[in-house]
Amino acid sequence: MVVNAPTEAWTEATTGETSFDLEAVFCEQYARVARVIARVVRDHARAEELAVEVFLKLWRHPRAQGEKTEGWLYRTAVRLGLDELRRQTRRMRYEGLLRFVPVPTPEEIHTIKEEQQRVRLVLSAIARRHAEMLVLRSHGLNYQELAAALNRNPASVGTLLIRAQHAFRKEYVKRYGEQ
Repeated sequence: MVVNAPTEAWTEATTGETSFDLEAVFCEQYARVARVIARVVRDHARAEELAVEVFLKLWRHPRAQGEKTEGWLYRTAVRLGLDELRRQTRRMRYEGLLRFVPVPTPEEIHTIKEEQQRVRLVLSAIARRHAEMLVLRSHGLNYQELAAALNRNPASVGTLLIRAQHAFRKEYVKRYGEQ
Protein backbone atom coordinates (compact mmCIF):
# COMPACT_ATOMS: atom_id res chain seq x y z
CA MET A 1 0.00 0.00 0.00
CA VAL A 2 1.37 3.43 -0.98
CA VAL A 3 0.58 6.48 1.10
CA ASN A 4 1.12 9.89 -0.46
CA ALA A 5 1.48 12.40 2.33
CA PRO A 6 1.43 16.11 1.44
CA THR A 7 4.85 17.67 1.08
CA GLU A 8 4.01 20.40 3.62
CA ALA A 9 3.55 17.82 6.37
CA TRP A 10 6.83 16.16 5.42
CA THR A 11 8.62 19.55 5.41
CA GLU A 12 7.22 20.40 8.84
CA ALA A 13 8.28 17.03 10.20
CA THR A 14 11.84 17.34 8.89
CA THR A 15 12.46 21.06 9.63
CA GLY A 16 10.53 21.35 12.87
CA GLU A 17 8.48 24.37 11.63
CA THR A 18 4.84 24.65 12.54
CA SER A 19 2.22 25.84 10.11
CA PHE A 20 0.32 29.07 10.51
CA ASP A 21 -2.68 28.60 12.79
CA LEU A 22 -5.35 30.81 11.24
CA GLU A 23 -8.00 29.66 13.70
CA ALA A 24 -5.92 30.73 16.69
CA VAL A 25 -5.17 34.11 15.13
CA PHE A 26 -8.86 34.56 14.29
CA CYS A 27 -9.98 33.77 17.85
CA GLU A 28 -7.35 36.07 19.30
CA GLN A 29 -7.69 39.07 16.96
CA TYR A 30 -11.24 39.06 15.57
CA ALA A 31 -12.83 41.24 18.26
CA ARG A 32 -10.07 43.86 18.00
CA VAL A 33 -10.17 43.95 14.22
CA ALA A 34 -13.97 44.33 14.28
CA ARG A 35 -13.69 47.21 16.79
CA VAL A 36 -11.10 48.99 14.62
CA ILE A 37 -13.38 48.76 11.60
CA ALA A 38 -16.44 49.78 13.64
CA ARG A 39 -14.66 52.98 14.68
CA VAL A 40 -14.19 53.83 11.03
CA VAL A 41 -17.56 52.83 9.56
CA ARG A 42 -19.75 53.50 12.64
CA ASP A 43 -21.78 50.34 11.95
CA HIS A 44 -21.03 47.36 14.17
CA ALA A 45 -22.80 44.79 11.99
CA ARG A 46 -21.01 45.93 8.84
CA ALA A 47 -17.73 46.02 10.78
CA GLU A 48 -18.14 42.36 11.70
CA GLU A 49 -18.69 41.46 8.05
CA LEU A 50 -15.60 43.39 7.04
CA ALA A 51 -13.56 41.77 9.81
CA VAL A 52 -14.37 38.37 8.33
CA GLU A 53 -13.18 39.69 4.96
CA VAL A 54 -9.89 40.72 6.60
CA PHE A 55 -9.30 37.18 7.79
CA LEU A 56 -10.23 35.76 4.39
CA LYS A 57 -7.59 38.03 2.87
CA LEU A 58 -5.09 36.82 5.46
CA TRP A 59 -5.84 33.23 4.54
CA ARG A 60 -5.35 34.01 0.83
CA HIS A 61 -2.05 35.87 1.35
CA PRO A 62 0.59 33.52 2.75
CA ARG A 63 3.16 36.34 2.87
CA ALA A 64 1.07 38.09 5.53
CA GLN A 65 1.17 35.00 7.73
CA GLY A 66 4.05 35.24 10.12
CA GLU A 67 5.60 37.53 12.69
CA LYS A 68 3.95 40.70 11.40
CA THR A 69 0.45 39.27 11.02
CA GLU A 70 -1.06 41.52 13.67
CA GLY A 71 0.14 44.71 11.97
CA TRP A 72 -1.03 43.41 8.61
CA LEU A 73 -4.47 42.67 10.07
CA TYR A 74 -4.93 46.18 11.47
CA ARG A 75 -3.61 47.89 8.34
CA THR A 76 -5.96 45.80 6.19
CA ALA A 77 -8.86 46.44 8.58
CA VAL A 78 -8.41 50.21 8.40
CA ARG A 79 -8.10 50.09 4.62
CA LEU A 80 -11.27 48.02 4.27
CA GLY A 81 -13.09 50.42 6.62
CA LEU A 82 -12.01 53.43 4.57
CA ASP A 83 -12.97 51.65 1.36
CA GLU A 84 -16.41 51.01 2.86
CA LEU A 85 -16.79 54.71 3.71
CA ARG A 86 -15.88 55.65 0.15
CA ARG A 87 -18.32 53.08 -1.18
CA GLN A 88 -21.12 54.49 0.99
CA THR A 89 -20.32 58.05 -0.10
CA ARG A 90 -20.40 57.08 -3.77
CA ARG A 91 -23.61 55.19 -3.28
CA MET A 92 -25.33 58.14 -1.58
CA ARG A 93 -24.13 60.50 -4.33
CA TYR A 94 -25.38 58.23 -7.12
CA GLU A 95 -28.66 57.53 -5.35
CA GLY A 96 -29.11 61.29 -4.96
CA LEU A 97 -28.65 61.73 -8.69
CA LEU A 98 -31.14 58.98 -9.47
CA ARG A 99 -33.93 60.06 -7.16
CA PHE A 100 -37.06 59.97 -9.20
CA VAL A 101 -40.05 62.14 -8.57
CA PRO A 102 -43.01 59.85 -8.20
CA VAL A 103 -45.16 59.91 -11.31
CA PRO A 104 -48.64 61.09 -10.50
CA THR A 105 -51.47 58.74 -11.21
CA PRO A 106 -54.05 59.66 -13.85
CA GLU A 107 -56.49 60.42 -11.04
CA GLU A 108 -54.02 62.85 -9.44
CA ILE A 109 -53.36 64.52 -12.79
CA HIS A 110 -57.08 64.96 -13.33
CA THR A 111 -57.54 66.43 -9.85
CA ILE A 112 -54.67 68.89 -10.38
CA LYS A 113 -56.01 70.02 -13.76
CA GLU A 114 -59.50 70.40 -12.33
CA GLU A 115 -58.17 72.56 -9.48
CA GLN A 116 -56.17 74.70 -11.92
CA GLN A 117 -59.29 75.22 -14.01
CA ARG A 118 -61.23 76.30 -10.91
CA VAL A 119 -58.51 78.81 -9.99
CA ARG A 120 -58.51 80.22 -13.52
CA LEU A 121 -62.28 80.65 -13.47
CA VAL A 122 -62.19 82.39 -10.08
CA LEU A 123 -59.36 84.68 -11.23
CA SER A 124 -61.40 85.63 -14.29
CA ALA A 125 -64.42 86.40 -12.11
CA ILE A 126 -62.78 88.71 -9.55
CA ALA A 127 -61.67 92.29 -10.17
CA ARG A 128 -58.73 92.61 -12.57
CA ARG A 129 -56.52 94.47 -10.07
CA HIS A 130 -57.04 91.68 -7.50
CA ALA A 131 -56.27 88.95 -10.05
CA GLU A 132 -53.12 90.77 -11.22
CA MET A 133 -51.95 91.14 -7.63
CA LEU A 134 -52.47 87.44 -6.83
CA VAL A 135 -50.85 86.16 -10.04
CA LEU A 136 -47.76 88.35 -9.61
CA ARG A 137 -47.43 87.40 -5.96
CA SER A 138 -47.71 83.70 -6.84
CA HIS A 139 -44.72 84.18 -9.13
CA GLY A 140 -42.59 85.26 -6.17
CA LEU A 141 -42.60 89.04 -6.44
CA ASN A 142 -42.01 90.85 -3.17
CA TYR A 143 -43.97 93.92 -2.05
CA GLN A 144 -41.56 96.41 -3.66
CA GLU A 145 -41.71 94.57 -6.98
CA LEU A 146 -45.50 94.34 -6.80
CA ALA A 147 -45.78 98.07 -6.16
CA ALA A 148 -43.51 98.85 -9.12
CA ALA A 149 -45.29 96.44 -11.47
CA LEU A 150 -48.81 97.68 -10.61
CA ASN A 151 -48.01 101.39 -10.04
CA ARG A 152 -49.10 101.26 -6.41
CA ASN A 153 -47.74 102.76 -3.24
CA PRO A 154 -45.38 100.20 -1.61
CA ALA A 155 -46.95 100.91 1.79
CA SER A 156 -50.40 99.84 0.56
CA VAL A 157 -49.38 96.57 -1.14
CA GLY A 158 -49.96 94.48 1.98
CA THR A 159 -53.50 95.75 2.41
CA LEU A 160 -54.27 95.36 -1.30
CA LEU A 161 -52.91 91.80 -1.25
CA ILE A 162 -55.12 90.87 1.72
CA ARG A 163 -58.15 92.34 -0.06
CA ALA A 164 -57.29 90.37 -3.22
CA GLN A 165 -56.95 87.13 -1.22
CA HIS A 166 -60.27 87.81 0.51
CA ALA A 167 -62.01 88.48 -2.83
CA PHE A 168 -60.55 85.27 -4.28
CA ARG A 169 -61.60 83.19 -1.27
CA LYS A 170 -65.12 84.65 -1.31
CA GLU A 171 -65.60 83.91 -5.03
CA TYR A 172 -64.15 80.40 -4.70
CA VAL A 173 -66.47 79.51 -1.80
CA LYS A 174 -69.42 80.98 -3.68
CA ARG A 175 -68.71 78.78 -6.72
CA TYR A 176 -67.37 75.57 -5.15
CA GLY A 177 -68.18 75.65 -1.45
CA GLU A 178 -65.78 75.21 1.48
CA GLN A 179 -62.95 72.80 0.77
